[in-house]
Amino acid sequence: NMYLNFAEIGSNIKNLMEDFQRRKPKEQQKLESIADMKAFVENYPQFRKMSGTVSKHVTVVGELSRLVGDRNLLEVSEVEQELACQNDHSSALQNVRRLLQNPRVTELDAARLVMLYALHYERHSSSSLPGLLAELRSRGVQDKYRKLVSAVVEYGGKRVRGSDLFSPKDAVAITKQFLKGLKGVENVYTQHQPLLHETLDQLIKGKLKDSHYPYLGPNTLRDRPQDIIVFIIGGATYEEALTVYNLNRTNPGVRIVLGGTTIHNTKR
Repeated sequence: NMYLNFAEIGSNIKNLMEDFQRRKPKEQQKLESIADMKAFVENYPQFRKMSGTVSKHVTVVGELSRLVGDRNLLEVSEVEQELACQNDHSSALQNVRRLLQNPRVTELDAARLVMLYALHYERHSSSSLPGLLAELRSRGVQDKYRKLVSAVVEYGGKRVRGSDLFSPKDAVAITKQFLKGLKGVENVYTQHQPLLHETLDQLIKGKLKDSHYPYLGPNTLRDRPQDIIVFIIGGATYEEALTVYNLNRTNPGVRIVLGGTTIHNTKR
């Protein structure tokens, strides 16, 4: 289950539970002979082990489900995906404002929504970033979280980043993204793919631009790379780890290793 999304894990737990119920010893089981008793005793440890496995997984998924509900994470995640993958400013602003007014949305989740909005729409003609920052302040979001908004724009805003994280550059790219959305996206919560996916895909196909990614050696690469090491200074994300796993799985003969100075999560 390491690389599955939340819905897929839930489905697997359901299947595990159903299998467990089928194997559960019947309360009315008749022990009429020595052979019956022997079979029951032999099977009981296996049943106990499976019972522990089911209990452990149901407990973990139950706690995850509680957190998702308490923090309104399904709605937050959907808006985050739309901020990253869509270009509808009016809808994005409306959705972010609605979630900022929801008391179940945590301070950190609220600040992260505004950070994504800032990265995407910092130069939009109708950008309402000052207003969103004021809303964070009015709902009592701590200063350390509010400061992250300007910090993330300073670190990764349009002025400093080398490529466009959000907008396809031409009609062909838009069409490819649209088709990919129809076929390759499991649901609204998994629309986004990190920039690393496109970079590695181009490298595997031998189409990576020399101007952006210079290399040592001959003027032209004679063979497409088979062993690829990616090391990200500043840290890699779990989504990037998933991307590398999927590319390794779908490209036989290519081996990609991902490293970084740290592994980021929501709080670090």
